[in-house]
Amino acid sequence: MKNTDWIPQARQERYHLAERTTHYLINPARRTRMGLAPDTPLGQWLDNTFIPAFTNVTGAFTAWSDQANRTPIVIATLVMTEKVFIPLFRQLYRLLKGDPLISNTDFEAMGLPLRPVPGWSHHPVPTSLVESWVILAGPGMLEIRYRDYDSLGKGKPRGVHGAELLFTVSDTIITNHDQLLASLFDTRSPFRITFPDSQRGKTVYYSLRWQNTTGQKGPWNQIQSAVIP
Repeated sequence: MKNTDWIPQARQERYHLAERTTHYLINPARRTRMGLAPDTPLGQWLDNTFIPAFTNVTGAFTAWSDQANRTPIVIATLVMTEKVFIPLFRQLYRLLKGDPLISNTDFEAMGLPLRPVPGWSHHPVPTSLVESWVILAGPGMLEIRYRDYDSLGKGKPRGVHGAELLFTVSDTIITNHDQLLASLFDTRSPFRITFPDSQRGKTVYYSLRWQNTTGQKGPWNQIQSAVIP
């Protein structure tokens, strides 16, 4: 049976999704619009239960990310905080799905599966690769353009909502997707990224994959690289 869990199995991807969702939710104006103000029951649960658990897992994940200091205690601490946080992350999604003030646009921005819309047909898990290339857009600026590898056109595959991008700037060659630490999502090419002056001349490594309208993800394309202008 295929795994259709919306929470990624890879630890790096799982944390980046949680970070993306949490950062979207804690914006004060956005919270009020979505019925999550601090004086509401859901807002209080967010502040008193979910965010403390996210803070704990963030600290543990940051310590674990330093491979030179990845001791058994560091690993055990991360596992323990994940056991608390992941069920709360699932609970958060269930609560958000029941909130009529939250739209599919919000779910998309949070990286969470969209609510089914009446009349929509089932969209399969993406199977094609993303073809991508880089345009030097200006000092410290890159455009990562993309399209479907199996198509000559510019459109996305059927049922695909957008592309997920992982990237990181590194002085050593990146060969493992777990080493790509930053995450972005876009529904229309290109991704536009601006880097600080201190990173100009350095190499950024990146990879993309498709994500369908229910949050299911396709295969990563090959890790590519570009020098930041």
